[in-house]
Amino acid sequence: MTWVFVLDHASVLIFALSGALVASRAQLDLIGFMFVAALTAVGGGTVRDLFLDRNPIFWIAEPSNIAVASLAAITVFFTAHRFESRLKVIVWLDALALAIAVSAGVAAAHALGQTATITVIMGVITGCLGGLMRDVVCNEVPLVLKQGELYITAALAGALAATLALNLTDVVWGPLAACTALTFALRAGSIAYGWHIPVYKPRPPRS
Repeated sequence: MTWVFVLDHASVLIFALSGALVASRAQLDLIGFMFVAALTAVGGGTVRDLFLDRNPIFWIAEPSNIAVASLAAITVFFTAHRFESRLKVIVWLDALALAIAVSAGVAAAHALGQTATITVIMGVITGCLGGLMRDVVCNEVPLVLKQGELYITAALAGALAATLALNLTDVVWGPLAACTALTFALRAGSIAYGWHIPVYKPRPPRS
């Protein structure tokens, strides 16, 4: 059992829960729940594996990932009504899934001996694309693109920190744990305290 295996399964579970909750807001049926949950759960990892030419793709190699996503969807289908604010739960689940998925992407690229640049990019892709697919399919404003919020920035910072640390040590778990912690801390700060980066503000052209 590798770090990539553990991190992929953990991010699949949490992203699937967030996907199923978004499906509940869209009032989909059970199959819709399962589809959105699975898309959210494996979307980023699938794109990562296609770019890295990992064969087979992680959820084909380990179909248990789809089973985890499906069970999460079924569970949420019967329990979503119990949450007072599903949007708040979605945002925090997504933050946790983002942090874990970025680490999974970094670990996968590092295990294949990719360069630091590619490793960072794969971390960001793995973390961000599943949630983006979820929100686009369900006609929600994508969390990844919300104005000024730390989302891609948080993923990039975590992936950079982990990649730099992996080049300085042979211990894998420490950099991956630091990646998860840093990514989640930045995203959580953005959610709870409004941390943000400057956004573009149009100005009238000079005459």
